[in-house]
Amino acid sequence: MAVKKRRRRIGGPIARRWFALGALALVGLLYYRPLHDYFNARSQRAVQLAEVRKLQKERTALQQRLRRASSDASLEAQARTLGYVRRGEHLFIVKDIPQWRRRQHSSRHAASRGHGR
Repeated sequence: MAVKKRRRRIGGPIARRWFALGALALVGLLYYRPLHDYFNARSQRAVQLAEVRKLQKERTALQQRLRRASSDASLEAQARTLGYVRRGEHLFIVKDIPQWRRRQHSSRHAASRGHGR
């Protein structure tokens, strides 16, 4: 009678599991970089959108400030601080106001002492 030899399978269940695990690890390694770049770009986009919103608010505020500053009343007030006067007006320059105030204060103080007697 002939003895049958058992053939050993090369691709047994354990080898298939290791092969599947290796293939899964390879796929994971191949997807790591694109996924990392995707999430990095997504976070950078969020930061940039926040910056854009901030700049839009700042732009709106500056536009409102420009509108207020270029109104007729504001321009007139700025011109008066620079010393401009309207046609027909006279410009008076008052000097030594602090000295005048000291004299006024001292004369009031002296007058109030004199009335108390």
